[in-house]
Amino acid sequence: MSGDRAYRSVYHRPTTPPPSRAAEVEQKRSHAAIPVAIVFVVLGLYLSQFTVLLTALLGVVLFFSGTSFLSTRLNPLSPHFYLTRKPSWLAIGVVFLSALGLFWAAYYLLVHHLAPIFPHL
Repeated sequence: MSGDRAYRSVYHRPTTPPPSRAAEVEQKRSHAAIPVAIVFVVLGLYLSQFTVLLTALLGVVLFFSGTSFLSTRLNPLSPHFYLTRKPSWLAIGVVFLSALGLFWAAYYLLVHHLAPIFPHL
């Protein structure tokens, strides 16, 4: 009987499972691009009262930043231009949605003639 208990104690499963691989990978990723993308959207909407081109240009910057997030750690929005951690999938999604929002805003303003194409000097 004592040998049976020793056998069970060696092969007894722990009550708490080890952390999953997805959780470890997600902790290594950064969400720092989300506030930057939101600031770019607010800035683009503010600048749209002067010209639609600036709104579209900020959308292009966000779109290319999102594509660089997918391929490498290069980040044109970062002051150091290279990230120590990769951006999270949520951050990449927010950057792409922000770019699409700025493209939509520029298109809407252009079609409805709510803002000038070129700034008034």
